[in-house]
Amino acid sequence: SNKNWWHFYEKNKQRLRKSITVSITKLLSCKHKVRGYYQYECFNPNCLHQKHVIFTCKSKACSSCGKKLTAQWLKKQYQILPNIPYQHITLTMPSELWDFFWCNRSLLNEIAKKAAKCIQKIAAKKNVTPGLFIAIHTFGRNMKRNVHIHLSTTTAGITKDGTQLKNLYFNQNTIMKMWRYEVIQLFRKASLTRDFTIPVKLKNDFNHSFSFNNFLDKLYKINWIVHCAQQDENYKRIINYLGSYMKRPPIAESKLRHYDGNNISFTYFDHKSKTFLKFKLTVEEFIARFITHIPDIGFRMIRYYGFLSNRLRGTLLPLVHKLLGSYYQKDTVSPSFAEIMFKDFGVNPLECVLCGEPLRLTATHFGKTSVPELLAVHRQLALLKNI
Repeated sequence: SNKNWWHFYEKNKQRLRKSITVSITKLLSCKHKVRGYYQYECFNPNCLHQKHVIFTCKSKACSSCGKKLTAQWLKKQYQILPNIPYQHITLTMPSELWDFFWCNRSLLNEIAKKAAKCIQKIAAKKNVTPGLFIAIHTFGRNMKRNVHIHLSTTTAGITKDGTQLKNLYFNQNTIMKMWRYEVIQLFRKASLTRDFTIPVKLKNDFNHSFSFNNFLDKLYKINWIVHCAQQDENYKRIINYLGSYMKRPPIAESKLRHYDGNNISFTYFDHKSKTFLKFKLTVEEFIARFITHIPDIGFRMIRYYGFLSNRLRGTLLPLVHKLLGSYYQKDTVSPSFAEIMFKDFGVNPLECVLCGEPLRLTATHFGKTSVPELLAVHRQLALLKNI
């Protein structure tokens, strides 16, 4: 309401990344008939009930689609991943480094590799390959910039000859030192490239007596926060935990508390006080904070390494399942929207609300789904105009 996005867009469109405009346009079109829809009718010949199921947007900014994509991701992981103990590890970095990722977005591509490298180095000492999946996070609970990694690794690795699984142990302090070294080296190397950019608010801090390398040296001397959770024998619990970080936008709709057309308030859990705090932003501040976490087009927030990587999965994952005596399901089936609705809300959306008979698909109406088609009606969607 209040056409706030369009006012923000008109004011800032020269500075917005294309991925932001595309994601928000998709979000505005979600469950709008402009996208097209399935038409269902009741099997009962005496019932005239019809139902339209409008196509969703699958935008990375959409909390509704994020929930559906998460459910599909979870089911896929249940089918693929071996039932083996996992350990969840959170790797953070000093806040002084966060802004660099917005000026040098290519660095976001590298930090997942650096996190995986720490685990793989430890595993290499035992000559084994573990399985890892990683979520790259750019935000904290109040949507402020906070670049960190959520990593889950198997606590066993497969030997090079594929005949054994050997246990692994990960020490928090050891990983912290390795992670700190890898990230600092990443920044040292990046600073030598021509297009490396220093955030405006930090530029004045550097001079002939305090260089960027001095800045990195200072950060290298402090302890970084790395948390290793206890090993978990229940692999589904680990998958569920990491799944909550995977597909969702920076804030869930359930956290929003009040909107008066000019301001938005929401709640978030504060780790320091261990309480829920209320936070208030103007609409423009909220939009600016929200969209900064929309990833670039094609950027993968989820990465797989070790025997879960695309390169090794086909050969090593079946061997891991064989050693565990479990079945490897190569082809996976995603849950339908009806299955998700029934699981989450106990409602069968393909059942007639009038007579209880099943609904049948009678027509498919195709709408605008490609990026160019949607961008062509961006203004109408934002201003709630008829299309």
